[in-house]
Amino acid sequence: MTTDYQREPCPWRIVDDCGGAYAMGVVGGSVFTGIKGFWNAPTGFNRRMTGSWSAIRQRAPTIGGNFAVWGGTFSLIDCCLINVRKKEDPWNSIISGAATGAVLSVRSGVKMMAASAVIGGVLLGLIEGVGLIINRQLSSQITQQAYNVQHPNAGLGNNA
Repeated sequence: MTTDYQREPCPWRIVDDCGGAYAMGVVGGSVFTGIKGFWNAPTGFNRRMTGSWSAIRQRAPTIGGNFAVWGGTFSLIDCCLINVRKKEDPWNSIISGAATGAVLSVRSGVKMMAASAVIGGVLLGLIEGVGLIINRQLSSQITQQAYNVQHPNAGLGNNA
């Protein structure tokens, strides 16, 4: 079990994640809506740039807001799980992803809630799994490098 010491403590983590998600949504939304606005605008570079800028101004804040709602809900549930379970591990993120998917699709009915919960849990499970694999690889490389520094003649054979 590893603890992420770079993150804010739990009450402030919600605000931090909400703001980070908003920024990520605005930037990503600007890119995609800008391309869509450019593509769908009338012919001519100036018209296409105007269409792109118009699409960005209309849609990017909404996309950012949607990301902020997801990030805030996820962090809120994650903090509640940390408080209830008294530990911080990948299961909190996986459960939080599933619960966030269910909570945000509650108006669509029970079937959509279940589907969104499964999708949220699977996506966060994949993210956490990849993170664990990367951490293991990096830690084994660091351990090997530290061993090589302490034993510079290791692996050279017994020719000395």
